[in-house]
Amino acid sequence: MINLALLSAAHIHTKGYLKDAAGRDDCKVVAIWDDVPDRGRRYAAEFGAEYTDDLAATIGRADIQGFIICAENTRHLPLLKAAVPSGKAVFCEKPFTTTVADAAAAMALIRKHKTPVHMGYFQPFRPIIRGVAKLLAEGAIGKVTHARFRNAHHAAYGKWFHSPDLAWFHDPALAGGGAMMDMGTHAVHALRSLLGPVSRVMGRIGNASGVYPAVDDCGIALLEFASGVLGTVEASWVQTGGIGGLEITGSTGTIYNDPKIGDLAVGRPKTEPVPVAPGDQKPTQLARLVATIKGEVTPTELADDLAAAADAVAIMEAIYASSKSGKWETVAKI
Repeated sequence: MINLALLSAAHIHTKGYLKDAAGRDDCKVVAIWDDVPDRGRRYAAEFGAEYTDDLAATIGRADIQGFIICAENTRHLPLLKAAVPSGKAVFCEKPFTTTVADAAAAMALIRKHKTPVHMGYFQPFRPIIRGVAKLLAEGAIGKVTHARFRNAHHAAYGKWFHSPDLAWFHDPALAGGGAMMDMGTHAVHALRSLLGPVSRVMGRIGNASGVYPAVDDCGIALLEFASGVLGTVEASWVQTGGIGGLEITGSTGTIYNDPKIGDLAVGRPKTEPVPVAPGDQKPTQLARLVATIKGEVTPTELADDLAAAADAVAIMEAIYASSKSGKWETVAKI
């Protein structure tokens, strides 16, 4: 049995990860540290874990093999600094960090201690996206020219972040941004994982609903990839309908969401669309943490994924900077 500790219960996905762990027979969350005692105690009581306010003691426990970080976005780095030197595997909610400086500091620490770390991204590990990656590797749609990814829901209109536990999502000091930071980062990470590094970006971010006025609730960014591919990312907490997800266009075909098929398909001129054949499911999020501890995820896989997560931070920082400057912004290298 693999024993895990949760470091902060701030994130909206906390309960989902705890339920996931409770339903597995190979791991359990034995300790929950939280800097908000009431919140930590509530989750500990619900899931049969020990609540603690002693971070160092929790990280130092010999019976714990890995950590789940579900803190507010801007508080990831302090917890990474505390956990990474232990050498034990870490699953940190996305985004990795909210600034390039923080990501660089975390990467330096991870390299020094050779600690396996991954984020809460899941898109590249889904069977359907694995199928897309295979098609791209085979050149099945020719030379890729442009791509887009819309990741959106109606969180603002639905008032998802009104509760005290989740109010930090619209506090810039804790979230680092709004819908683009929350939803856009998934889209950015997915496109970066499929199409490689991004050289520069142009972003426009705003607030349409006024529900959470301190942060953005919608935005669009143009990405110029090092390969020359052009990409578009759409992020929103005010999306009330429509088809989201991935679209990649090449010289001989396009991968897109086809409503008739109900998932991604390959369309070509004058031919009927063909469903994308799913690839193998790769472990992600909590399952990836457990698989990493078991030695089932290769160091190369972890390194590639971490590089994409770090690049996503740099891309996001450039998008927010571009929205302020009104200019194309170069993406920093970490």
